[in-house]
Amino acid sequence: MRALDLVLPGDPATLTGGYLYDRRIVDGLRRAGWAVRVLPLAADFPSASPASIAAADGVLAAIPAGRTVVVDGLALAGLAATLERLSPRLRIVALVHHPVCDETGLDDPTAARLGRDERRAWRAARGVIVTSRWTARRVAADGIPAERIRVVEPGTDRPAPDGANGDRARAGDAPRLLCVATLTERKGHAVLLDALARHADRPWRLDCVGSAARDPATAARIHAQIERLGLGARVVLHGEVSRARLEALYRDARAFVLPSYLEGYGMAHADALAHGLPIVAAEAGALPETVGDAGVLVPPGDVDALARALARVLDDDALHRALSARARERARALPTWDDACARFAAAVDALAEGGG
Repeated sequence: MRALDLVLPGDPATLTGGYLYDRRIVDGLRRAGWAVRVLPLAADFPSASPASIAAADGVLAAIPAGRTVVVDGLALAGLAATLERLSPRLRIVALVHHPVCDETGLDDPTAARLGRDERRAWRAARGVIVTSRWTARRVAADGIPAERIRVVEPGTDRPAPDGANGDRARAGDAPRLLCVATLTERKGHAVLLDALARHADRPWRLDCVGSAARDPATAARIHAQIERLGLGARVVLHGEVSRARLEALYRDARAFVLPSYLEGYGMAHADALAHGLPIVAAEAGALPETVGDAGVLVPPGDVDALARALARVLDDDALHRALSARARERARALPTWDDACARFAAAVDALAEGGG
């Protein structure tokens, strides 16, 4: 029986794209007969306290020699020294969604430290699994040989539906826009609200789904911004919702809007494609490759360009129909989770055996 340990910080049930990817891969590997242990660490990685690093060091040191260990990217920078020490006795594979040193809002010294330690961790691993071609290029640019990198994109649950979304919502009071993302600075909610505020003369509603608990300071600023802009009657911050409720919001949406400053793949954007939704997003990280011609893409942080893109999707029915058709077409080419799990298994087998 093939076996591996997955090491990741925080609660594995956390509702973000990265944690969802990890859970779905673990579930798929187990269904395929793998013995998978999930080893959670403290939640304060990547900038972990000395106590959290010491505890993590003990977790990894207790893993039997020769075991395959996949370390999630959030933990890599904090564990660089540990991985360097343990790499001769463990078959370590790094899993990188996007480099944590690229996270929005970091000061220069912190970003430099995280980047330096991430690169140490990547080099200590036998190979790196990434979730997009963009992330593969990003990791390769930092000196990891291409033969030690494998791309395993996330999967989707179902094919795109027939017909354009948003018809039921548009028959009501106003077209509904959907944003699915944790309230963090990187996701660009502040830019989205500023852009929507310029369209007070248009009927629209915004449904925002995502936790406010992971970055309370950003969440507080978003709440204050909604009040300052007078958008309280138009913007609903749902927090985390059930899958059934999220499906209903997708069905009622005219378009998906998420102008992130960086995405290592864009799982929420791919879900929008699977629901046949036109997308308004930023040209950031892997998003041009994930969204392609099914969306209107603008420069990250550009309020003027985002406002113009939103107006086009709200006003132009012909454009809406064309983008929806392209979304359904692109969705049909997306991998399923079974595909993703099979590719992940193959990547682990190849890299853990020596990185080739």
